[in-house]
Amino acid sequence: MKTEKLIYRLRKIIAYICDMLFNQIIGQEHIKNHLQTSAKNGRIPHAQLFVGKEGSGTLPVAIAYAQFLLSHFSDNPSASELKVAKLQHPDLHFAFPVTTNDSIKKHPVSNLFLNEWRDFVSKQPYGGLFNWLQSIGVENKQGMIGVDEALEVVKKLQLKSYEGGFKVMIIWMAEKMNIAASNKLLKLIEEPPAKTIFLLITENEDQIITTIRSRCQALHFPVLSEQDIANELLIKEKCSESDALKIATQAEGNYNKAHHLLHQDANDLIFEHWFIAWIRTAFKAKGNAAVIQELVVWSETIAKTGRETQKQFLDYCLQFFRQALLLNYKSPELVFLETQTPKFNLKNFAPFVHSENILAIEKALNDALYHIERNGNPKIILLDLSMKLTRFLHKKETSV
Repeated sequence: MKTEKLIYRLRKIIAYICDMLFNQIIGQEHIKNHLQTSAKNGRIPHAQLFVGKEGSGTLPVAIAYAQFLLSHFSDNPSASELKVAKLQHPDLHFAFPVTTNDSIKKHPVSNLFLNEWRDFVSKQPYGGLFNWLQSIGVENKQGMIGVDEALEVVKKLQLKSYEGGFKVMIIWMAEKMNIAASNKLLKLIEEPPAKTIFLLITENEDQIITTIRSRCQALHFPVLSEQDIANELLIKEKCSESDALKIATQAEGNYNKAHHLLHQDANDLIFEHWFIAWIRTAFKAKGNAAVIQELVVWSETIAKTGRETQKQFLDYCLQFFRQALLLNYKSPELVFLETQTPKFNLKNFAPFVHSENILAIEKALNDALYHIERNGNPKIILLDLSMKLTRFLHKKETSV
């Protein structure tokens, strides 16, 4: 009888801890329930891959899950929970993309950026790679998880658990592991030390080498619903219901984007200026060799900004063209883009984006993204894209 009462009390404590840890996560109820249920039943895969787009909550869920695992097996659950909340638990480890900056001149590893990382997670738990690199002042570079990082991971996980329970290694943006790092960690992920849990987080699982993917149990995160985002904005950000619903629609399931829209981050205004200058010049360039030099100057300007900014800008361009297409095909209720540039009207631009050129435009932009991601020469890539755009925008739609 005493044993049954003890088991009942333990289950109540576990349920309470789970509620405390996961109740701040936006949406993702199915995933939260799955993780809690499987953990309570002792089904804890040693290597898991959390797959989800930016702003879907993969990192907050991974931290909450780690917090549960570390608290549950601690003699002092509340103290353990607090240490994880501060990202200072001795058995919780992180690896994430880094690069050199003014302070770290060579061999950058995550441990050297832990203070910045804790600050970033506390302020932008739904933030993306671009936000992280901005926060450490290196948005003009590409972050990477290299072999130096892999050696640090191996070293950390060879040590015994400080509190005698699990050790949890969260690898954020795991697709940024280069081949050397991936190969170095492969054996450890396949056969980790006892009570060692790997939580790999990725936005693009196809960029992780197959041998690592095959050793992980994948959990796919859907984008957040508009209602979940709107509710969060109403409760946490205290914005009006109409603004919350409008921003939730624009966010496309990405809470990081919703937060960015609410606080009117300056990047979109800069991107708008670049985009409008680009299409205006592209319109004039057809049959006018003198204007080509303006496209060359434009390409050089964007090329100086750094690859992460370039990728963000090309994503913005994709969205702009899609919004114009929706407006052209009489779906204004789906159009949320509001331009601020004087003498530019999206309605006037929309007829130039249609069924005859949208696929070619999207392919050209996605090809440019692909080549920039793989360290192609941005000046050449952007100029080539500009030449293509000049042709695409002047293509007429065949009447039906």
